[in-house]
Amino acid sequence: MASRLDRKLVVDTALRLLNEVGLDGLTLRRIAKELNVQAPALYWHFKNKQALLDEMATEMLRRMIADGPDGPDDAATAEALGMGWQDMVIGACSALRRELLGYRDGAKVFSGTRMTDDSAAQPLEIFLGRFVEAGFTPDDAARCWWTAYNFTIGQVIEEQSVYPVPGAPEQRSAAVRDPAYDLTDRERRLGADYPLAARAGRELFDEMDRGFEAGLRVIVAGIEATMAPRKATAPRREAGAEPPRRAAASGRPTASGTG
Repeated sequence: MASRLDRKLVVDTALRLLNEVGLDGLTLRRIAKELNVQAPALYWHFKNKQALLDEMATEMLRRMIADGPDGPDDAATAEALGMGWQDMVIGACSALRRELLGYRDGAKVFSGTRMTDDSAAQPLEIFLGRFVEAGFTPDDAARCWWTAYNFTIGQVIEEQSVYPVPGAPEQRSAAVRDPAYDLTDRERRLGADYPLAARAGRELFDEMDRGFEAGLRVIVAGIEATMAPRKATAPRREAGAEPPRRAAASGRPTASGTG
């Protein structure tokens, strides 16, 4: 029997087993067997599997933050370097993706769980602060990060379906691809009747790194187009000055660009 069964030991064991058996195979009974205890002993620490997943996700976050500049605490580094919010979003999401890919089903464990402490508060405060300093409202700052974050989580869930073996993206090979994602077979089945859908397979399920980077660029461009504060405002008209003339019924803009 484990000499001292505590929450940290249970969580560390669960995260190790996660890489071996995946989320579906991770049960309290399996963890108890690994720890050489009876399953009821774990219920002193976690009332059910969801409570364990919450603590696992929180521990994953703690480890990410402890990684320093390579983790989600990149917001602090961005602040120190005067990095713009665009680069900060790309850097933080890229770091989050890399960390989650290090755990089998890491994104599934991380999504939909509740943090069991305030570990996320400080990096989030710094991150949102960078947006606010750039002129975003606090609400818009939160929405911007939440959008980029959810894109990253969804991307990693899809990636880990194709490449279930944990590890860095550059370590991938055809040998670790799930055989269900045989792109040649997919193209053969779909090509005659659905040529565009067939062709999309290579882009969606093969070029994962490029797809992630392209998706992030879309997110950043969308934020810039719809939510980012304008860098310049229209010049204020002095009291008594004539308003700019508008174009006739053609609707074309005048030289002032006001239309």
